[in-house]
Amino acid sequence: MRRLDGKAAVVTGAGRGIGRAIAELLAAEGAAVVVNDLGAEVDGRGSQASVADEVVAAIRAKGGRAVASYESVADFQAAERINAGILRDRMLFNMTEEEWDAVIAVHLKGTFNCTRHAAVHMRQQRRGRIVSISSTSGVYGNSGQANYGAAKDGIAGLTRVASRDLGRYGITVNAVCPGALTRMSQTVPQDVRRTRAERGLETGFAERGFPLRNFGP
Repeated sequence: MRRLDGKAAVVTGAGRGIGRAIAELLAAEGAAVVVNDLGAEVDGRGSQASVADEVVAAIRAKGGRAVASYESVADFQAAERINAGILRDRMLFNMTEEEWDAVIAVHLKGTFNCTRHAAVHMRQQRRGRIVSISSTSGVYGNSGQANYGAAKDGIAGLTRVASRDLGRYGITVNAVCPGALTRMSQTVPQDVRRTRAERGLETGFAERGFPLRNFGP
């Protein structure tokens, strides 16, 4: 018997990168998985259903159970029916209000939406597991990511409060802060990369908890 036989999991942003890896691992361990992904570009624009469909097909091909969801986690009502994230990197003095709002809406509000709706059902069954994705950008800060860093650190704060609110009902709430090389991290603008390099931020991995300096394959 596998560890997650008989369990169900919803993974947001599961069409690519970390989200896809999580969805496939949960399915391999026996969970029935809802693969949620709008299929948007890195900046959140557009949509493509095939992104989630491909993951569902890959899981089913290995004997797993999965269905696709194409809803946006930033939509409070849509989240009720259902690792999502976007980037709008820009130096703080050039960042627009729209760029700030878009990232906060997907990352922080999206995490609230999913956590809030899941909590209602988990509280009724007196059991549940909620795992959110924060980021080292929220812990340490990265140049050009005021919106992203604020959202990710906000997720950490939300997680701490949610764990207190829900723990009495048998629900655990945790967040992980991965440092990874994904489609999103590869879109950091060149001016931001230059600024980080000039300030020694691109080579400070050892001091920031990454002694092997290995961020990808």
